[in-house]
Amino acid sequence: MAQSTYGQASDQISDLKDKATDQFGHAAERAEGMVNRVADQSREASERMQEMAGNFKGALDRSIKDQPISTLVVAALVGFVLGALWKS
Repeated sequence: MAQSTYGQASDQISDLKDKATDQFGHAAERAEGMVNRVADQSREASERMQEMAGNFKGALDRSIKDQPISTLVVAALVGFVLGALWKS
């Protein structure tokens, strides 16, 4: 009888170990998937920021070339507003 109880307990422990291993594997897979999605989203965001910076630089270069005084006035206004925000 003691042998049977020991065998059942051993089987239950083995089953629990297998279930825990499976759960850990599933959790690891989900975590890896989440990390991959975050990495992909970060890469896409970085590419969009680089594209936007390139577009902004091109627009700024054209603005300086075509309308230097207007560009200087806008830059001065932006600097004034940023300075006022920085102080407060």
